[in-house]
Amino acid sequence: MNRLFGTNGVRGIVNSDMNVNLAVDLGRAIGTFFREGEVAIASDTITSADMLKNAVVAGVLSTGLSVSDLGVLPSPSLQFAVKKTNYSGGIIITASHNPPEFNGVKVIDSLGLELARKDEEEIEAHYFRKSFRTSDWQTIGGTRLDNRWKDEYVQGVVGKLDAESIRKAGFKVVLDCANGAGYQTSPDIMDRLGCEVVLLNDEPDGRFPGHPSEPTPANLKDLATTVEKSNADIGIAHDGDADRTIFVDENADFVDGDKSLALMALFVLKERKGSVVTPVSSSSCVGDVVKESGGNILYSKVGAPIVARTMLEKKAVFGGEENGGMIFPEHQYCRDGAMAAGKMIEILAESGESLSKLISKLPEYHLQKMKVICPDDKKEKALALMEKSLSTKEIDKTDGLKIYGESEWVLVRSSGTEPIVRVYAEAKDKSRAEELAKEYADILKDAVEQAS
Repeated sequence: MNRLFGTNGVRGIVNSDMNVNLAVDLGRAIGTFFREGEVAIASDTITSADMLKNAVVAGVLSTGLSVSDLGVLPSPSLQFAVKKTNYSGGIIITASHNPPEFNGVKVIDSLGLELARKDEEEIEAHYFRKSFRTSDWQTIGGTRLDNRWKDEYVQGVVGKLDAESIRKAGFKVVLDCANGAGYQTSPDIMDRLGCEVVLLNDEPDGRFPGHPSEPTPANLKDLATTVEKSNADIGIAHDGDADRTIFVDENADFVDGDKSLALMALFVLKERKGSVVTPVSSSSCVGDVVKESGGNILYSKVGAPIVARTMLEKKAVFGGEENGGMIFPEHQYCRDGAMAAGKMIEILAESGESLSKLISKLPEYHLQKMKVICPDDKKEKALALMEKSLSTKEIDKTDGLKIYGESEWVLVRSSGTEPIVRVYAEAKDKSRAEELAKEYADILKDAVEQAS
């Protein structure tokens, strides 16, 4: 059977692979999966949102379920709404950080988590077999608007922070909403925390005119410049659906996602000891900080839904990814960009130190990434051949092949969406990381040739 779901939902190019026909049938499969009740739906600002949302809704309604439309909201706001109510589940129309020609569909269970793989497989089975439940005219579902979740979510985030300490600190913040869904909630959160806010790209526009929605150093030059010119304490950047947050320090320097993740783990573990979950692709900086802070580091497969479910299963106190996606279980089990932003400002308030000073205390590692072209049907064999050639090495197979050395590692992992295999190499020295990446990319290339 073919696969629809990738690491984070179903995604594709609009009116090509992600078209109305797919959306309607996917809605029918989702409705058949949930069986009964009411499903919540929301979207980010992407230009194709209405087209795909209406198509998905039509499919869901045809199965007899009702749909509550929450409008344009960040993904974590929709997940917060599902968690707090008796919705059967939720649907988010978003392609997250992808370019504007893409869109996607994420499905949320009744706990507010992205679906487990076994549930995705059930939806895929209904989709490909066309085994849809079809309601008669008397039991077709209906729609309603539910506009309360912008304010409910904002209150929920602020209520989990030490708002009084933050207000006393009187921070100046530059907030870049990337023309995405964060415009609905993050400015309000910053206002309620007593911050002086300079807004960038806060007008909703699914063409992302300010910059591409992926919060990378190249895309956040205006944020860095504005932080410098306005003498701000911190710069905050969301992606398109605001489930991730990347920071710029008071010196206008970009803060790598693994550093902000490690810093957050450090302060969480000061309050309560426990486990921290992060993917095998995360920097050793995170693991070092967790261990030094008396916590337990747990490594999962790559993907926010897997991190979240591992956290739930292991009762972890914190978790996240190096891309700016952080998960706070006391709030909810999903990446939450606004909560990450609020927590980082709380850290500045409670520590009394600048972001650059806090980051400078963290362990330093260098990461180098490469990719090798490999047909999807050759990936498994190529990795098996590579593993055989590295039989004398210490290898972790949690997700792909992670080869450990002394204060260094290499991860070789198949892409779930492209005909490539990625190579990540980390070491204390930048040149060593580059050397490792090239060495293992060459080994991988040989394995791909043998597999062909």
